[in-house]
Amino acid sequence: MNAAAGSFALHERLAADTLAVGDWPLSRVLLMNDAQYPWLILVPRRAAVREIYELDEADQWQLLRESSALGRALMTLFPIGEKLNIGALGNLVPQLHVHHIVRWPGDAAWPGTVWGRHPPLPYAADVAAATVQQLRTRLAGPFPLAG
Repeated sequence: MNAAAGSFALHERLAADTLAVGDWPLSRVLLMNDAQYPWLILVPRRAAVREIYELDEADQWQLLRESSALGRALMTLFPIGEKLNIGALGNLVPQLHVHHIVRWPGDAAWPGTVWGRHPPLPYAADVAAATVQQLRTRLAGPFPLAG
């Protein structure tokens, strides 16, 4: 059984590199602070979890539901996208987190991976606030957003 959400703490690197959108039933929803790509991250609010298989079965299914809902929302919000890249790497940040990145021919890293390709291009403050608000509005549909 996984540790309770009460002992959850977001990894410092994720906290530094992202903007909080809110919390779904299982996961914290984060916007990567890189305006080159629509890029969101789900972080299950469970302590000391590094891999999906470490989640209990109910949390595994909830993560799949949240990932699917996020993917649908992103591809609707950003119709330029031709591919949704989803990955849980964890080489630099061991805490379980699942990236969702909208990709299209001609984006800054196409067709390669986004990791290490270009330095991040942080959102301007006003654009960040508007993007987070747009995401909060859109993502409130599948699951109520807290936070």
